[in-house]
Amino acid sequence: MFMIELNDTGWRYWLITAVLLSYGVIADPMGFVFAIGLTVIHLLHFIINKRSITAFPIQVRFWYLSLLLLAQFEGLAWIYWIPTIGTWAQVLFGYCAMARLVSLLPWNRNELFSIALLKRTILARPVKGNIKQKVATSS
Repeated sequence: MFMIELNDTGWRYWLITAVLLSYGVIADPMGFVFAIGLTVIHLLHFIINKRSITAFPIQVRFWYLSLLLLAQFEGLAWIYWIPTIGTWAQVLFGYCAMARLVSLLPWNRNELFSIALLKRTILARPVKGNIKQKVATSS
Protein backbone atom coordinates (compact mmCIF):
# COMPACT_ATOMS: atom_id res chain seq x y z
CA MET A 1 0.00 0.00 0.00
CA PHE A 2 2.63 2.55 1.03
CA MET A 3 5.42 3.31 -1.46
CA ILE A 4 8.02 4.93 0.75
CA GLU A 5 11.37 4.94 -1.04
CA LEU A 6 13.93 6.50 1.29
CA ASN A 7 16.84 5.56 -1.00
CA ASP A 8 15.33 7.31 -4.04
CA THR A 9 16.55 10.88 -4.64
CA GLY A 10 13.40 11.88 -6.52
CA TRP A 11 11.21 10.59 -3.70
CA ARG A 12 13.19 12.62 -1.16
CA TYR A 13 12.75 15.77 -3.30
CA TRP A 14 9.00 15.13 -3.39
CA LEU A 15 8.88 14.53 0.40
CA ILE A 16 10.60 17.83 1.18
CA THR A 17 8.38 19.62 -1.36
CA ALA A 18 5.27 18.14 0.28
CA VAL A 19 6.45 19.35 3.68
CA LEU A 20 7.17 22.84 2.32
CA LEU A 21 3.78 23.05 0.61
CA SER A 22 2.06 21.88 3.79
CA TYR A 23 3.91 24.55 5.73
CA GLY A 24 2.74 27.05 3.11
CA VAL A 25 -0.96 26.16 3.32
CA ILE A 26 -0.98 25.77 7.12
CA ALA A 27 1.36 28.43 8.46
CA ASP A 28 3.37 30.70 6.18
CA PRO A 29 3.18 31.42 2.44
CA MET A 30 7.00 31.50 2.38
CA GLY A 31 6.70 27.71 2.29
CA PHE A 32 5.46 28.10 -1.29
CA VAL A 33 8.51 30.15 -2.27
CA PHE A 34 10.81 27.50 -0.79
CA ALA A 35 8.82 24.75 -2.55
CA ILE A 36 9.17 26.57 -5.87
CA GLY A 37 12.90 27.02 -5.31
CA LEU A 38 13.34 23.35 -4.46
CA THR A 39 11.28 22.34 -7.49
CA VAL A 40 13.57 24.40 -9.74
CA ILE A 41 16.57 22.60 -8.23
CA HIS A 42 14.74 19.26 -8.61
CA LEU A 43 14.01 20.01 -12.27
CA LEU A 44 17.59 21.08 -13.03
CA HIS A 45 18.97 18.01 -11.22
CA PHE A 46 16.84 15.71 -13.36
CA ILE A 47 17.65 17.58 -16.59
CA ILE A 48 21.35 17.09 -15.86
CA ASN A 49 20.79 13.47 -14.81
CA LYS A 50 18.55 12.51 -17.77
CA ARG A 51 20.50 14.67 -20.28
CA SER A 52 17.24 15.49 -22.05
CA ILE A 53 14.66 18.19 -21.58
CA THR A 54 11.99 16.06 -23.27
CA ALA A 55 12.27 12.99 -21.01
CA PHE A 56 8.98 12.11 -19.34
CA PRO A 57 10.23 12.75 -15.75
CA ILE A 58 11.39 16.21 -16.86
CA GLN A 59 7.99 16.98 -18.36
CA VAL A 60 6.27 15.99 -15.11
CA ARG A 61 8.54 18.26 -13.07
CA PHE A 62 8.14 21.12 -15.58
CA TRP A 63 4.34 21.01 -15.45
CA TYR A 64 4.43 20.64 -11.66
CA LEU A 65 6.59 23.76 -11.43
CA SER A 66 4.18 25.52 -13.82
CA LEU A 67 1.27 24.71 -11.49
CA LEU A 68 3.19 26.11 -8.50
CA LEU A 69 3.98 29.29 -10.43
CA LEU A 70 0.36 29.66 -11.57
CA ALA A 71 -0.72 29.64 -7.92
CA GLN A 72 1.51 32.66 -7.29
CA PHE A 73 -0.91 34.94 -9.14
CA GLU A 74 -3.25 37.09 -7.10
CA GLY A 75 -6.39 35.17 -6.13
CA LEU A 76 -5.06 31.75 -7.17
CA ALA A 77 -3.35 30.72 -3.93
CA TRP A 78 -6.10 28.13 -3.37
CA ILE A 79 -4.46 26.14 -6.19
CA TYR A 80 -1.63 25.26 -3.78
CA TRP A 81 -3.97 22.76 -2.14
CA ILE A 82 -3.91 20.67 -5.34
CA PRO A 83 -0.14 20.02 -5.44
CA THR A 84 -0.03 19.76 -1.64
CA ILE A 85 -2.53 16.90 -1.58
CA GLY A 86 -1.17 15.42 -4.81
CA THR A 87 2.44 15.45 -3.63
CA TRP A 88 1.52 13.68 -0.41
CA ALA A 89 -0.32 11.06 -2.52
CA GLN A 90 2.87 10.64 -4.55
CA VAL A 91 5.12 10.43 -1.49
CA LEU A 92 2.95 8.03 0.52
CA PHE A 93 1.24 5.89 -2.10
CA GLY A 94 3.17 6.41 -5.36
CA TYR A 95 0.09 7.89 -7.09
CA CYS A 96 1.21 10.84 -9.20
CA ALA A 97 -1.75 12.63 -10.74
CA MET A 98 0.55 15.03 -12.59
CA ALA A 99 2.40 12.16 -14.30
CA ARG A 100 -0.94 10.66 -15.31
CA LEU A 101 -2.12 13.94 -16.82
CA VAL A 102 1.20 14.54 -18.58
CA SER A 103 1.03 11.03 -20.04
CA LEU A 104 -2.20 12.09 -21.79
CA LEU A 105 -0.53 14.91 -23.73
CA PRO A 106 -0.50 14.14 -27.47
CA TRP A 107 3.27 13.69 -27.75
CA ASN A 108 3.30 11.20 -24.86
CA ARG A 109 0.76 8.69 -26.12
CA ASN A 110 0.47 6.29 -29.03
CA GLU A 111 -3.32 6.08 -29.18
CA LEU A 112 -6.09 8.55 -29.78
CA PHE A 113 -7.47 10.28 -26.73
CA SER A 114 -10.64 8.62 -25.47
CA ILE A 115 -12.67 8.34 -22.31
CA ALA A 116 -11.42 4.75 -22.01
CA LEU A 117 -7.79 5.97 -22.12
CA LEU A 118 -8.55 8.70 -19.57
CA LYS A 119 -10.26 6.19 -17.27
CA ARG A 120 -7.45 3.63 -17.64
CA THR A 121 -4.82 6.29 -16.96
CA ILE A 122 -6.48 7.86 -13.92
CA LEU A 123 -7.56 4.56 -12.34
CA ALA A 124 -4.36 2.57 -12.95
CA ARG A 125 -2.73 1.31 -9.77
CA PRO A 126 0.32 3.24 -8.59
CA VAL A 127 3.48 1.88 -10.13
CA LYS A 128 7.15 2.18 -9.41
CA GLY A 129 8.72 4.03 -12.32
CA ASN A 130 6.82 5.49 -15.24
CA ILE A 131 3.00 5.53 -15.44
CA LYS A 132 3.33 6.08 -19.18
CA GLN A 133 4.82 2.61 -19.60
CA LYS A 134 2.21 1.01 -17.32
CA VAL A 135 -0.80 2.47 -19.16
CA ALA A 136 0.68 1.54 -22.56
CA THR A 137 1.17 -2.10 -21.54
CA SER A 138 -2.31 -2.46 -20.02
CA SER A 139 -4.18 -1.55 -23.20
